[in-house]
Amino acid sequence: MHPEPVDHAPRQAFPWALLRQRWEDLTFLHWEVAPEVVAPLLPAGTRPDTVQGVSYVGLIGFRMVGLGFGRGPGVPYFGTFWETNVRLYSVDDAGRRAVVFRSLDASRLLPVLVARATLRLPYLWSSMRLDRDGDRRSYRCRRRWPGPAGATSRMAVRVGERIVEPTALEHFVTARWGLHTRAYGRTLHLPNWHPSWPLHRAEVLHLDDELIVAAGLPTPVGPPVSALYSPGVGVRFGPPVAARPRGAGPPESQ
Repeated sequence: MHPEPVDHAPRQAFPWALLRQRWEDLTFLHWEVAPEVVAPLLPAGTRPDTVQGVSYVGLIGFRMVGLGFGRGPGVPYFGTFWETNVRLYSVDDAGRRAVVFRSLDASRLLPVLVARATLRLPYLWSSMRLDRDGDRRSYRCRRRWPGPAGATSRMAVRVGERIVEPTALEHFVTARWGLHTRAYGRTLHLPNWHPSWPLHRAEVLHLDDELIVAAGLPTPVGPPVSALYSPGVGVRFGPPVAARPRGAGPPESQ
């Protein structure tokens, strides 16, 4: 089945929210990567999602705020923390586009333990900090557990002008309405919904990252091909559903 369209403002497709949270002060950095390089890293039943035959690896730093369950309030203290993730882009045989997380570093241990135990997401406990200074955002991360311990990431960007009409690539790497993960012998699709992203250009001032390589990916070559910033959105996650079994055929391009 062909991938679903890249829709930057879909309706919520699930009847009730399993999780609620807010993502704030996000920086998205992306590099090109060959689909054949990332294909072995994706869950069974999914394949690399591409734009004109090219896939992407993303390094995203942000602040998680008010993580909570269902209609309830955010969990005090433990529901707000810093996070840095390394992610790839996938599509399953039902045509659902999603992200696949290779690592999710978080500054609170309890959410790390819960996410690893329930959805088998590759969360890791890290020392982390996000600093704001005018239009500058600085992100620092040092991994604690489970490893590789000591892996670090430092990035700093200057927030630029608001983007009125995002490009096809900017839509592709941000308008993702679910994640794929492998848990309990099945590949699951966990849908999400949020309002359209308020996006800004971002200028990379400093970047020294070890998380991408620690996630099993090759060292990125050159500066990121896309650097974006968003002040944030409120997010809802629906209940997970099983992805279809892997079908035959080559990866689809947008």
